Amino acid sequence: MSGLDLLPAEQRGLFINGSWREADDGRRFEVIDPADGSVLTTVADASTSEAVEGLDAAVEAQEAWASTAPRERSEILRRAFDLLTERADEFASLMSLEMGKPVAEAKGEVTYGSEFFRWYAEEAVRIHGRWMQAPAGGSRLLTVKKPVGPCLFVTPWNFPLAMGTRKIGPAIAAGCTMVVKPAAQTPLTMLALAALLAEAGLPPGVLNIITTTDAAGLSETLQADDRLRKVSFTGSTGVGRVMVRQSADVLQRVSMELGGNAPFLVFGDADLDAAVDGAMLAKMRNMGEACTSANRFLVHADVAEEFGARLAERMGALRLGRGQDEGVDVGPLIDEKALESVSQLVTDAIHDGARVLVGGRAHEGPGYFYPPTVLVDVPAESTINAEEIFGPVAPITTFTTDQEAVALANSTEYGLASYAYTRDLDRTIRLAESLDFGMVGINTGLVSNAAAPFGGMKASGFGREGGFEGIEEYLETTYVALPVSQD
Repeated sequence: MSGLDLLPAEQRGLFINGSWREADDGRRFEVIDPADGSVLTTVADASTSEAVEGLDAAVEAQEAWASTAPRERSEILRRAFDLLTERADEFASLMSLEMGKPVAEAKGEVTYGSEFFRWYAEEAVRIHGRWMQAPAGGSRLLTVKKPVGPCLFVTPWNFPLAMGTRKIGPAIAAGCTMVVKPAAQTPLTMLALAALLAEAGLPPGVLNIITTTDAAGLSETLQADDRLRKVSFTGSTGVGRVMVRQSADVLQRVSMELGGNAPFLVFGDADLDAAVDGAMLAKMRNMGEACTSANRFLVHADVAEEFGARLAERMGALRLGRGQDEGVDVGPLIDEKALESVSQLVTDAIHDGARVLVGGRAHEGPGYFYPPTVLVDVPAESTINAEEIFGPVAPITTFTTDQEAVALANSTEYGLASYAYTRDLDRTIRLAESLDFGMVGINTGLVSNAAAPFGGMKASGFGREGGFEGIEEYLETTYVALPVSQD
């Protein structure tokens, strides 16, 4: 079994209350192979009425699911982890088809994504409040943790599995039901995940999957319903702002993982071998189509030339091609719009005075391919340093002092991930304290970990996913006052 075989035709519809069904009007939309623009398959295109039916099912299931024993929720997540691990090859092949990433990288996503199920299987049985005596004596203070209630999750196309498990895992552990709207470009992996969770024993109504091309209509309709108590979105800052505004009328709990503009700082004392290795990780994970991707390379003037040459050599050696082909390192971008955006950013940077060391021009032929590219002498004020590239392009800008480096790094509205290479312990501490980002990687190009709190600040959103902190997003706290008479 591989690729589309993982998802039988009857499971390419809507998943509501534990059953597969078509949209009421029979509408479907195409899922496109980004490697050549061909149609992979079609899936149900829901209207807002089917989205409401999904919420109806989640609301109906909420009370019983919230009262389920924590150990039972834990075992469901553990079985789901085991099933995902067993079927890693099949899920990787399916992701590669619909999203474009190489199969080897997709397997890495399965490993990462499944870990959220294992982590929250362990956290489900550790939800607890506290008991204490009031400072003045007499009464006792009791706090109780309860599930928030029905949730809406809107997930992006770039990590079709992991961005779902990162939300679904803690919601299941906390006792919340949910409606999930996967990205229209990559709905297949989420549908396959729904089937897997049902097989793992997740009761009907706890998880409902709504595929649709009307994302705005779905979120607007469901967020206007006061039965929906929590919204979690991963995607662009612009859409995130809309969803936060929509949450205001009914005061829904909201967590947002939005855009990024990650700086990658290389100081004069850095181990350049390690820095280039880290740059390849931070830049080329998912072909650069990641909110945590290194977007701006800020390199000390003393080592910029050597760092740029080494990075260009490594980037130029990567093989471009269809994700399912043997030996491919870099797959296509997600669609034509993405290809045009990356191409324009590079063109503008060259116009601003940047020099191309490798790449720099879109691949000719079918598919949405852009070659790994390194630009040097990029002015700090260039547009490519201000906008999220979301592609395999590394622009290098130089600095001369630590203060300048930090100022350049923080000169963005975003604050998700950042990276720095230095061997100076004092500088490391200063950077951790002065970089305005939710995540700081020191001498590493990889910060994502299911056991760590993932999230940002400023226009990169709020709330955390993963780690001990992640489950708190799905829990309410009730305080109980218990007066105790004095004998």
